[in-house]
Amino acid sequence: MVTATTSSLDALARFGHALSDATRARVLMQLREGPAYPAELSESLGVTRQSMSNHLACLRGCGLVVAVPEGRRTRYELADGRIAHALADLHDLILVTDPEACRDSVEQGCC
Repeated sequence: MVTATTSSLDALARFGHALSDATRARVLMQLREGPAYPAELSESLGVTRQSMSNHLACLRGCGLVVAVPEGRRTRYELADGRIAHALADLHDLILVTDPEACRDSVEQGCC
């Protein structure tokens, strides 16, 4: 098992990458409420178990969630309680957007 400590800016980039996918964002928001098992997450979010497995692997790789073995099952939870606070703050944030600032946003997906 390889572990690495990341800088603050790298951690922000990883957080941004995780949130750039709607399913991963929904997984994080659900785990904010408490630990869950992959089957429960896939069912509640309406995605296949294989897709959920891929998203959880990505979130583990980003250092945002941890896998906790429980016999034959694995429970997932946020890696740090501060992630829940950050998600709550981001969820409550209201952004005022300017479509004129990035006219190609629909095609390029930048905002």
